[in-house]
Amino acid sequence: MTERPTALAKLKVLDLSRVRAGPACCRVLADFGADVIKIEAPAGADPSAGVSGARHGYDMLNLHRNKRALTLNLKDPDGRALFLRMVEDADVVVENFRPDVKDRLGIAYSDLANVNPRIILASISGFGQDGPYAKRAGFDQIAQGMGGLMGVTGNPEEGPMRAGAAVADLSSGLYAALGIMVALQERSVSGQGQWVQSSLLGAQIALMDFQAARYLVDGEVPESSGNDHPYVTPMGVVATKDGHMNLGVGSDSQWRAFCDLIDKPEWGTIEDYATNPARFERRAALWEKLAPIFAEKTTSDWVDALEEAGVPAGPIYMMNEVFADPQVQHLGMAEQVHHPVRGETKLVAQPIKLSRTPASIYVSAPDAGEHSDAILTEVGLSPEEIASLRDSKVI
Repeated sequence: MTERPTALAKLKVLDLSRVRAGPACCRVLADFGADVIKIEAPAGADPSAGVSGARHGYDMLNLHRNKRALTLNLKDPDGRALFLRMVEDADVVVENFRPDVKDRLGIAYSDLANVNPRIILASISGFGQDGPYAKRAGFDQIAQGMGGLMGVTGNPEEGPMRAGAAVADLSSGLYAALGIMVALQERSVSGQGQWVQSSLLGAQIALMDFQAARYLVDGEVPESSGNDHPYVTPMGVVATKDGHMNLGVGSDSQWRAFCDLIDKPEWGTIEDYATNPARFERRAALWEKLAPIFAEKTTSDWVDALEEAGVPAGPIYMMNEVFADPQVQHLGMAEQVHHPVRGETKLVAQPIKLSRTPASIYVSAPDAGEHSDAILTEVGLSPEEIASLRDSKVI
């Protein structure tokens, strides 16, 4: 077993979340050593059970590694009381219910702060904790559409296109993790907890970054440009002899180096192509000129030649090729852990590298309630009390 990481070892997190955004938030904390307790309803108590996928499936294993598991029925008064008892010595609670659910359950921020003023509640929602859309169910693709991502993604003639990864889900989880870190730092000064909020919609808009600022500052409404960069040319996908690659000519000096490489030095100085605005104005015609040139060599040959010339370029990988790449292997982005059912498995490592207290995957995802007895013993319950709670289906 890999040694448990130490950076957040003193942090206790109660994880009420499910699906992706909340679990992704808690995964960051767990990978850096926090004691993350994944709390789920007992079998039969939650009609939405299974929404997060197969227990031993790839998604659950990747999202819930490094966590302990407890079953607890929050709809039962005894279950709620026990949860609040756990809050007394916890640091963080993470939830991604619809905003009104925690109020109905009696576990809103005010309820938690009454028993522990230092508690930090992180709430992740689809659209925010209040406002006209607060009670709507939040899904990644809906947030991609409403946050502007789909409007600038895809070929213009084909209409909007979703991104191939859960961008809004994951970013809202990461923003929540960042908010938790800020709140913890502030708590070290004030001694008080606070309510951290993120949403899929807000996170997606934030990720639009320069496209959003382009509208807010200059009033321009960005449109989709397919695989081309919105305003730099030639920067995009080009077909090669054996596939496709990304070309990234990001400056006029790189353009001149590129022209020398393809034996067209005159293109680097003529008025039609010498500057990016000129190239952008003639983008379609320029790509037509470049297409037959790139078709003469393989992707690998082009990437090597362009690298030597100082022009950014790279292959376009399928996922098996991603993890076969030597730089990806050097970064350690696939980390091995043993699972009692699946055996030796590899999961996606944290991309954040710390020199002294790095993250690690030290234990596989738990089964539902796997650590219930141990966790409740730590809370102070006797074996008889735990057995009684189990008999009454509170746990």
